[in-house]
Amino acid sequence: MEDTLYPKIFEPLNLGYTTLKNRVIMGSMHTGLEESRNGFVKMAVFYKERAAGEVGLIVTGGIAPNRAGRIGPFSAKLSSKNEAMHHRLITKAVEEEGGKICLQILHSGRYGYHPFTVAPSAVKAPITPFKPGALSEKGIKKTISDFVRCAQLAREAGYHGVEIMGSEGYLINQFLVTKTNKRTDEWGGNYENRMRFPLAIVKGIREAVGNDFILIFRLSMLDLVEDGSNWEEVVQLAKSLEEAGVTIINTGIGWHEARIPTIATLVPRGGFSWVTAKMKKELTIPLVATNRINTPEIAEAILESGQADLISMARPLLADSDWVVKAKNRESHLINTCIACNQACLDHVFERKTASCLVNPRACRETEMNFMPANNKKKVLIVGGGPAGMSAALYAAMKGHAVTLHEASSKLGGQFNLARRIPGKEEFQETIRYFTNQLEKYQVEIKLNSCIDAETIVQSNADEVLIATGVTPRIPEIKGINHPAVTTYSAVITGERKVGSSIAILGAGGIGMDVATLLSHPSMAIEEVAGSHYFQEWGIDKEFKERGGVRQPNPSIHDKKIYLLQRSTGKIGSGLGKTTVWAHRRALQLKGVETMTGVTYHEINDEGLVLTFRGKKQVLAVDTIILCTGQLSSNRLALQLQALGRPFSVIGGARNAEKIDAKRAIVEAAKWAENT
Repeated sequence: MEDTLYPKIFEPLNLGYTTLKNRVIMGSMHTGLEESRNGFVKMAVFYKERAAGEVGLIVTGGIAPNRAGRIGPFSAKLSSKNEAMHHRLITKAVEEEGGKICLQILHSGRYGYHPFTVAPSAVKAPITPFKPGALSEKGIKKTISDFVRCAQLAREAGYHGVEIMGSEGYLINQFLVTKTNKRTDEWGGNYENRMRFPLAIVKGIREAVGNDFILIFRLSMLDLVEDGSNWEEVVQLAKSLEEAGVTIINTGIGWHEARIPTIATLVPRGGFSWVTAKMKKELTIPLVATNRINTPEIAEAILESGQADLISMARPLLADSDWVVKAKNRESHLINTCIACNQACLDHVFERKTASCLVNPRACRETEMNFMPANNKKKVLIVGGGPAGMSAALYAAMKGHAVTLHEASSKLGGQFNLARRIPGKEEFQETIRYFTNQLEKYQVEIKLNSCIDAETIVQSNADEVLIATGVTPRIPEIKGINHPAVTTYSAVITGERKVGSSIAILGAGGIGMDVATLLSHPSMAIEEVAGSHYFQEWGIDKEFKERGGVRQPNPSIHDKKIYLLQRSTGKIGSGLGKTTVWAHRRALQLKGVETMTGVTYHEINDEGLVLTFRGKKQVLAVDTIILCTGQLSSNRLALQLQALGRPFSVIGGARNAEKIDAKRAIVEAAKWAENT
């Protein structure tokens, strides 16, 4: 084995009829390319890049075996030779790079977002408006044969195997638990009957495709819903799957309807590898650890400790297609680490958009966004070292331009330097690290503590000037706004301003919720809270005494009275991403943060904050008032340059502060660089 910092990651895995060159699997993730115009061409390029990045095995996004199994009315399925023909674009592209790829077969069951959904019983899911029809016995057998047919077509299309999606609350999961399986025939009742469905699928596929075809089963090892499977049932199914001919068992954590976050930033790295380790004692076939594994160090530690045989990562390979190559070449400091924000990947998919990545806007845009060497090399001057400025500087330098980046503060990062201080958002530091190291690699000249003025820019010999100076806090017009009790969110987050024991946070958007999260945390190390305390906080039963592995949440106690206020009447955080905002709301609720919406502010005085809530005027007797009331463009420099007649470009919050976030800022930076 060649010299590497991560010997376990790069140890080949012999499956008998084929060998995986390393222990990294690109986990299944729907991108939306599956249904987009020229989607198969785009997917071929997308997966080709990951194969070129030396991933050991790729698993596609979920493909339905029939119409009823689709996630949405026009979602991808594979049930005909004509459909299989299109998939050959993908498998050929992957094989050209020496890679291996499996197709995931996913039947959504009652999770389908269309009126043709079916399930073991007519039990509606809380995450879709459509009540499923209960499958007849004939329908069950037809569905099993559709799974088998899908696997056969996958083999004909050139795939090296299939993954059967048996977790996350989809159809197979729905057969396994009494919560969703109310049947009284041979497909329901006792557990032996309930697990007949997945076993029939596996046996049927193995018989149809032969023994030289990878068969992965994604097993729900921890449902995280009440009345889910108990550990004995999970083990019983796993052993039966092994006997039925499964090659590899992948770990599934949590149903989609579970009220416990399992992949968000606040989940500790490698937080569920203990589940795989628990199962590893029961089986002899390879097992896959998954969820929040985003660095080579975490992956290597899990493999070295014997908790798993393989590591599955989906979003980390959106963030960086060369994750494996960089780890292999001792360049892990250059990995663009997934920060588990979900803003451009899962949020986009749930909004029926094409997925991408906040820290890598090129993800799923590989056919349209390429920073090719520029024919005309330019001198580029960029002002602002936040996410927008760092991204623009890097992508411009990748094209061969000579870039100088001016940052007024003593370090790069901008708003990310605030975000990384919020408990559960520590990963944002990784993005700062990535850009800092890449800017050095591409020889960008960085000038910190540099408050460059308009006159100096006019006198410079720069061919291109880009303003990325970000935002400043908006100060609302409230009587007494200059009272000593009032402070800004940035002063609180940085620790510049200490808070009292009773706090009113004005503004319940993303920043307001972050501040509430910070202040409601107990006075202990963030790493400690993000680690072992995560399971206590969210009610995860690691001893599996309760069905589904859930118990009563037991949040840590803080010593403050916190009010989170907003003027609008809607839910707090309504502008945040669908896949994570519920977790933030739930966390604050568990911590006892009191939310008040539809509030009118009147005055701030020595008694506190005077406001009207639910038609009643009152005084909140608080000793600290924190302003999280929006942001304004920090565009003074842009206006000065405009007045002086100096051409320039402006991106991010400096261009438009309304609803600005890092995703938009970084995309704007990438598009600017692409056209420069």
